[in-house]
Amino acid sequence: MTTLIDLSRTLDPANRDGVPEAYALLANVLAPEIRYLHPGGEGLDRMVEIFGCRAEDLPNGEGWGEDWLTNMNTHCGTHVDAPLHSGSLIEGRPARTISDLDLSELYRPGMVLDVREWAEPEKAITIEALEHAISATGREVQQGDALLIRTGQERFKVGDPEFFRYPGMSGDGTRFLTGLGATILGTDAFAWDRPFPVMKAAYEATGNPGEIWDGHFAVADREAFIIQQLDNLAALPLAGFRVGFFPLKLLRTSASPCRAVAFLDD
Repeated sequence: MTTLIDLSRTLDPANRDGVPEAYALLANVLAPEIRYLHPGGEGLDRMVEIFGCRAEDLPNGEGWGEDWLTNMNTHCGTHVDAPLHSGSLIEGRPARTISDLDLSELYRPGMVLDVREWAEPEKAITIEALEHAISATGREVQQGDALLIRTGQERFKVGDPEFFRYPGMSGDGTRFLTGLGATILGTDAFAWDRPFPVMKAAYEATGNPGEIWDGHFAVADREAFIIQQLDNLAALPLAGFRVGFFPLKLLRTSASPCRAVAFLDD
């Protein structure tokens, strides 16, 4: 028997409220705006308009339920970053998009890298911490593995100040994992890299452009798919499971919201 464990965050429009100013332009990666059309309200109005019928012609005087999503980024909630998100050239070749990916590439053996003991808010996760976490799984990383980094951020809600003070990955750390053969890189944090204000401050202080989004840009050296805003990693063993990330079938996009599911055989 196989147990399914949902690793996805709920797309709750309320999560758009109270976003810090530094992230105001990114509210649409937390949740869409949703207009709910209830069967007894606007859903009814829509059916009456479309079919030219009367409310009393319909069962219980109701129409259908319908919902409109607006102001939604393809990087909304738990999502898959296609290589294109990291640049138009990956490994020297044109970057692939969501519609270029085969589902088999997104259904892989998984490992949880629990770095909570070493991760610090707003700091890059060190290669040493990653090595310790890999060792704790009891197996080596194999080609095509999905590595899910558990930073502990899953315990914070969007309204908590700590939610946006997440540990992130550096370019060196990313290249370390892809160099081991991982093709899927996941995190329970809001984003893969260090927090945006941290990277901006480091760039302003040093003038070094390498401080900007170096974790994502590292994918240009070796292709991988980044998964952000995972949830419920605490429910997984460190190894011995498969995990699937099933994106919407969007044409030529740099990302897609997905349903992330782990599969555990009893």
